[in-house]
Amino acid sequence: MQSKVRDEKQRRHRARQSRVVRRIANSERPRITVYRSSKHIYAQLVDGETGRTLATVSTRSPAVRDGLVSGGNVEAAKRVGRTIAELARGRQIEEVVFNRNGFLYHGRVKALAEAAREAGLKF
Repeated sequence: MQSKVRDEKQRRHRARQSRVVRRIANSERPRITVYRSSKHIYAQLVDGETGRTLATVSTRSPAVRDGLVSGGNVEAAKRVGRTIAELARGRQIEEVVFNRNGFLYHGRVKALAEAAREAGLKF
């Protein structure tokens, strides 16, 4: 049972998060889960059947961090999206489900998703 959230902003975020999870819970495809903080953005590739993390990339990863001015901008999110798509394709995964984790689909989350699509993932 979830505890009561008194802050309205957190309550709305949790409601969006549970709606997204309900929608993609029955999928057998792997999913890309996104977490966004003010300074960084993180993406995980999770196996849909077992729940195990197959790969993870963030703006704190050395491969992504080189040459970035900031980890909290759209350019950094695009780089994370391209990198997670390359890791997925390296594991012969081409179709995934995108879990925005309750974050609104705009800005950095949208940039990450579009970059992953451009790199060859289908969702």
